Amino acid sequence: MKDIAKFLSGFKIFQRTYFCGDNELFSDLKEAQNPKALVIACSDSRVDPALLTGSEPGDMFVVRNVANLVPPYENSPGRHGVSAALEYAVKVLGVEHVIVLGHSCCGGIQALMAPDREGLGEFIAPWVKIAEPALHEVSTKLEGKDETVRQRACEQASVLVSLENLLTFPWLWERVMQGSVYLHGWYFDMQRGELLSYLPETGTFEPLVARCTMSNK
Repeated sequence: MKDIAKFLSGFKIFQRTYFCGDNELFSDLKEAQNPKALVIACSDSRVDPALLTGSEPGDMFVVRNVANLVPPYENSPGRHGVSAALEYAVKVLGVEHVIVLGHSCCGGIQALMAPDREGLGEFIAPWVKIAEPALHEVSTKLEGKDETVRQRACEQASVLVSLENLLTFPWLWERVMQGSVYLHGWYFDMQRGELLSYLPETGTFEPLVARCTMSNK
């Protein structure tokens, strides 16, 4: 029960900050939301995008799932949770930025790379298979390399798979071509405390916010 008590204590702090004082943020938010960015992030408890970016309520529309994956567009019957959230963010809320936020030490990518992937569960294996093109690329280019190097490369390559899948949604592709929506591939390096961004010009992930040093603390 200690964890639950911590959550309730945290809500009281949130309540005091936004509802018990002079803060008028929720006076507007209770009427409507107007986020400018959709963030597709991992469900990993260590990589909350709002916490990582210091965002306030209403700043970002967030979708979280195992390994921050975006499935390709399909209109077959089914429960398309990520696609529904993407459609709402783009077509209803009119977000201007879609960010795929990957990270190091990702359990979902570990599952993708596991030799016995199919034994991990009835839902995990078919879900992470979305990123299989990333695994094939890493297996080909980094065969024989250290497992840590291969996993990091696969984590980053899976971000690119999701970016490619985003462009299979016709109404998003149209907006990207028109310049009304911008796509971003970010990678949070947990070991270094660094945020990287994919640069199409170089085909690499480069520091967007560099690691902490004594001079920039």
